[in-house]
Amino acid sequence: MRKKLPSTSKTAPAIAILLLLLLWQGVCSLGIVPAYMLPSPIDVGKAFVEDFPLLMQHAGISLAEAFLGLGLAVAIGFVLAFLMERFSPLYHAFYPLLVITQTIPAVAIAPLLVLWFGYDMAPKVVLIFIVTFFPIVVGLLDGFRTADEDAVKLLRTMGASHRQIFFQVRLPSSLPHFFSGLRIAAAYAVVGAVIAEWLGGFGGLGVYMTRVKNAYAFDKMFAVIFLITIVSLLLIAGVRLLQHAVMPWDRQDRKEHAE
Repeated sequence: MRKKLPSTSKTAPAIAILLLLLLWQGVCSLGIVPAYMLPSPIDVGKAFVEDFPLLMQHAGISLAEAFLGLGLAVAIGFVLAFLMERFSPLYHAFYPLLVITQTIPAVAIAPLLVLWFGYDMAPKVVLIFIVTFFPIVVGLLDGFRTADEDAVKLLRTMGASHRQIFFQVRLPSSLPHFFSGLRIAAAYAVVGAVIAEWLGGFGGLGVYMTRVKNAYAFDKMFAVIFLITIVSLLLIAGVRLLQHAVMPWDRQDRKEHAE
């Protein structure tokens, strides 16, 4: 039985953030950086509280776009990954195209999407789909390929179909990789929504950010940046909770390794 040593790994990030905020406040209070260039954390907090209802209204629009785009990416990505795993020619044909989609900056695609689909929700959802599709498909494909081949051969000798092998062996083995990709995609979803909203729209955190930037309200600019960060972290935490719910055996394995 090993003796567990006290760990500060959980408190270290909070301490680091607190020290950074104190340093930031000190720089602003001493006038090292002008207030119009770098508002203090206190000013940012006041702006956040004052505009909280408006921020929540815009955040609801951005989250709706993010969930729609991410949901489409998961549904279509799962189907495409299944087909690419099942049919090797499809894998060799589509995988390079998936890689190419990640070499095109989202900022370069967004104006075209606005031109094609207008200023409503459609171009935002399409851009979010594009930026979140790749990590989901690649995560699933890597997971499918890490399946235990001995288990696959055993099921084949027992007369199992490809569909049975997929759902009994390949899909469970792909879940850790899938959720890793989904965590990345969840963070990309909010950022993709904001980028699309910069170039046109009637609501959303990107629209709010553009308006306060044009008004030189940099305290509100920092407030919305912090909100975007918080929303992204909450989505990543939500994916982790979903993974624990879907994969109880993984949680048990972690407990055993920790003991």
